[in-house]
Amino acid sequence: MGYRIREYGLPKPILKGGLSVEEAIYRRRSFRNYSFSSVSLKEVSQMLWSSQGITDEFNGFRSAPSAGATYPLNVYLVSLNIESLPSGLYKYIPKDHKLLVIFEKDAKLLSREIYYSCLEQESFLYCAGVIVITAIFERTVRRYGTVGERFVYMEVGHVSQNIYLQCVSLGIGTVAVGAFDDVRLKSVLGLPIEEKPLYLMPFGKIGG
Repeated sequence: MGYRIREYGLPKPILKGGLSVEEAIYRRRSFRNYSFSSVSLKEVSQMLWSSQGITDEFNGFRSAPSAGATYPLNVYLVSLNIESLPSGLYKYIPKDHKLLVIFEKDAKLLSREIYYSCLEQESFLYCAGVIVITAIFERTVRRYGTVGERFVYMEVGHVSQNIYLQCVSLGIGTVAVGAFDDVRLKSVLGLPIEEKPLYLMPFGKIGG
């Protein structure tokens, strides 16, 4: 009997909201303190779509620009306190706007593992979840050579800003984190050797 891949469908993203781009930019801040409230799957769906969601079905273009449409980035979701979603690690699949289950794990244990991997930053102990952005550099480097590495780092900046602005519109706090132990984090997430973590964005309802 074959192994069945487990997936979770996500609510359809909203394509028109009530907050202007100008106001979202004006209000954008980094938040490191979160309440203990859960975040809905609908809100998480919107955040993931803003990161890498398909915005052109015919060409497969995504919400953030990518050099030569090489799309070197992968987006993962660490679920810790998300409604209707067990705690664990999931990979976002842009093409189908769904989550692929990587593993399920107790939320307290998982948050502690990430906390220690991220140099004991307390945001990771209280957040409802974490968006992890990784890169497979070869996807871009094989087309552009070593300069392609620069393009990958540019792209992760585009994606993180999209997430920031989406969080503003949802009333959710987040912060972009680049300080972590690469080797330890890769082990916690079970990333393949060619995949490098670049950014983590813990998120949650804004609290004291």
